[in-house]
Amino acid sequence: MRYAIVIEKAPANYAAYVPDLPGCIATGATVAETESLIREAIEFHIEGLKSDGLPIPLPSSQVEYVDVPA
Repeated sequence: MRYAIVIEKAPANYAAYVPDLPGCIATGATVAETESLIREAIEFHIEGLKSDGLPIPLPSSQVEYVDVPA
């Protein structure tokens, strides 16, 4: 499955979350580290849902960019 992630710059690091998996978050010192950690967090989150017998939300979020005049 392919989930959309959002990575945001925080004051001292980067934070990521997965819109389709509420509660699935990760933080890291760099964008690359944060992306790696959110991949692990997604796998861990899905394993937890499976072990609890809960449904795994299908990816449904879409990501687009919009250009606006500066």
